[in-house]
Amino acid sequence: TMKRKMEETKKIPVTVLTGFLGSGKTTLLNHILNDNTHGMKFAVIENEFGEIGVDEKIIPEAVDEEVIEVMNGCICCTVRGDLVEALKRLHKRMDKFDGVIIETTGLADPAPVVQTFFVDEDIPTLYSLDSVITVVDAKVILDRLAEEKPEGVENESVEQVCFADKVLLNKTDLADEAKL
Repeated sequence: TMKRKMEETKKIPVTVLTGFLGSGKTTLLNHILNDNTHGMKFAVIENEFGEIGVDEKIIPEAVDEEVIEVMNGCICCTVRGDLVEALKRLHKRMDKFDGVIIETTGLADPAPVVQTFFVDEDIPTLYSLDSVITVVDAKVILDRLAEEKPEGVENESVEQVCFADKVLLNKTDLADEAKL
């Protein structure tokens, strides 16, 4: 479990939550934060660029980084700048938390977020990359993956699925048998 891994290594486990716009990332994140059965507290980093987040009413758009207490004593931090610096600052408060969840914007290639855990020399000593979960909308994922992009432009859906060690197929009730 995530808690046991943390006790063994003393590094804080991080889950990167990615997926295209409308796939259900924020719904899943809100469900995790509202669920009292797992008994864990998370620090949530929203690595975003203008997308509606966990609680858009309290996060001012003009702020580079804002830390807000949310449900069950978890915190939510919106980062529009340097993820490395945000993780280093957050580490000082991590004694109160069991792990970190980084929610990327739906238009993001998760590669830069994942590379943060290998490129910076301090981050791997403080955190361990536990999982990259990509939430996909069952009805539209095949079309998204097949989209032709101009030369030099990445298909974000392909990148998100390729970087994932877990793909969560969401909205299966909206897809027909052929899509599934």
